[in-house]
Amino acid sequence: MEILANYINGELSKPQSNNYIDDQNPATTKVFAKIPLSDEIDLKFAIDSAEKAFPQWSGLPAKERAAYLIKISALINDNLEELALAESIDTGKPIQLAKTVDIPRAISNMEFFAHAITQFSSESHANEKSINYTLRKPLGVVGCISPWNLPLYLFTWKIAPALVTGNCVIAKPSEITPYTAFLLSKICIEAGLPKGVLNILHGTGPEIGNAIVQNKRIKAISFTGGTDTGKKIAEISAPMFRKISLELGGKNPALVFADCDLNKTVEELVRASFSNQGEICLCSSRLYIEKSIYEEFKSLFVEKVKNLKIGNPTNAANNMGALISAQHLEKVKSYIRLAKEEGGHLLCGDEKLELEKENSKGYFLRPHVFENLPNHCKVNQEEIFGPLVSLNSFRNENEAIRFANESDYGLASSIWTNDLSRAHRIGSKIETGIVWINCWMNRDLRTPFGGMKNSGLGREGGLEALRFFTETKNICIQF
Repeated sequence: MEILANYINGELSKPQSNNYIDDQNPATTKVFAKIPLSDEIDLKFAIDSAEKAFPQWSGLPAKERAAYLIKISALINDNLEELALAESIDTGKPIQLAKTVDIPRAISNMEFFAHAITQFSSESHANEKSINYTLRKPLGVVGCISPWNLPLYLFTWKIAPALVTGNCVIAKPSEITPYTAFLLSKICIEAGLPKGVLNILHGTGPEIGNAIVQNKRIKAISFTGGTDTGKKIAEISAPMFRKISLELGGKNPALVFADCDLNKTVEELVRASFSNQGEICLCSSRLYIEKSIYEEFKSLFVEKVKNLKIGNPTNAANNMGALISAQHLEKVKSYIRLAKEEGGHLLCGDEKLELEKENSKGYFLRPHVFENLPNHCKVNQEEIFGPLVSLNSFRNENEAIRFANESDYGLASSIWTNDLSRAHRIGSKIETGIVWINCWMNRDLRTPFGGMKNSGLGREGGLEALRFFTETKNICIQF
């Protein structure tokens, strides 16, 4: 059994308490590693090392900081197979998904921000008497807390812009899926990243996560996770007048119009609904279909869902793996029971699941599709984060927009139509931070990423991320 370590001051280190927790494979329920249970003593050591490293790191030319990220990116690429397998074992996701999405995106994150910093310009404003110009300086020591569903993908999405803008980072991966962050520690050592620039602390949210958020020496917090936790971070950070970026939950609508390319739409929405077992904040969970094509869409959609292969995530033939934990599996099942109580008609999901012996105790669940659930019921309003979607019909554009916007969340949505005017018209009225038209999860890393309402605060990605991790200073010179 492997014993994971923290990464502090450029070295792998044990937690000061010498306490560990289990890292479990959700597809087999077997414990395969032990995770450090870090505390405030480990955090102090990490912040001390980060503050010591900050003057030299922030003083490096941007091109030199970028070179370290490029080297780390290349080493992630060199170790893609190992990292993909580790991600699959740690999360229960299909290895093909890790190979084609998670790890390649981690590579792209490091490369993108390495290049972006060299294009990061400041503003100047001249008049007849003076000129003003803007400087953007790193904040200092910042905290990055990432979730369990896309571990290395979202971990690098946060630390890359923080590092390349000259900050030193205290990073906490999820205690449920820490393995690839630990492997990244080894990669950073191999890349020669200066000591103290990046520190990775493992442990639970209530313990080390809360300690990071409470610590006044940390100048900003970038967090991805649940809305309730985001609210607590906001409450703690507000009196400190500290920058926070919160990427929170979603309950994402998809609007399907009669003039769409039906076969393509069905195929893409099956992927949008059930990728990563539905454990992506961007997954579509509320599907609204124009009444005239509802029955045809339903038939095609359910047929494709029934053909998805669920099982051992390390088998490349399988489309869906295991849910992350026993607790999460029970949560999703409770919503399935609730959907039936709320009057939903189950279209698929109760079929018997055949599993290999090794996976017989794993946290597997067939994708469930319901129809006829009221729009205001709990299943249509609360984030489930699993393989459960609902289908409903609408009569016209206004009704579709109303259904989509009747939610406390506002992260992402998709519109499926070949009418370009309609796409623009509806896209501007949907209350989500991201609107995809005739596609899903098409991500250009230059674009702002984030949600409205209970889906978050601030934006990540592109220049938005570089601005978040810097402080703006205006300098005025009179002629």
